[in-house]
Amino acid sequence: MKVVKLEDIIGTDQEVKGENWTSRRLLLKKDNMGYSVHDTLIKAGTETHIWYQNHLEAVYCIEGDGEVETLSDNKIHPITTNSIYALDKNDEHMLRANTDMRMVCVFNPPITGKETHNEEGAYEIVED
Repeated sequence: MKVVKLEDIIGTDQEVKGENWTSRRLLLKKDNMGYSVHDTLIKAGTETHIWYQNHLEAVYCIEGDGEVETLSDNKIHPITTNSIYALDKNDEHMLRANTDMRMVCVFNPPITGKETHNEEGAYEIVED
């Protein structure tokens, strides 16, 4: 069994910051769970282009509100506290935060923790 406390991740290499977000990576590929879990903060008033071509992602919003626009059909999906969205088709999308948002993100396949968004908004597959 493994227990991970958020307070033990903050300030380590498992806390990764982008211009619009901070991702605290709680479980990674090395944990051998078959997925990774992140506690992610999204800054209010931001818009982030994301297209995980190599990963499926489910995102549970635990604080804040915003929207996801799927770019294949330009459909806007409001996201509020206690809602989840699943990018089950590697959906290219725009994430917009109306307020500060806190999300729990699950990735399959799991990430190693070394990934960063490329120019298309995707994580490349990184081997350990």
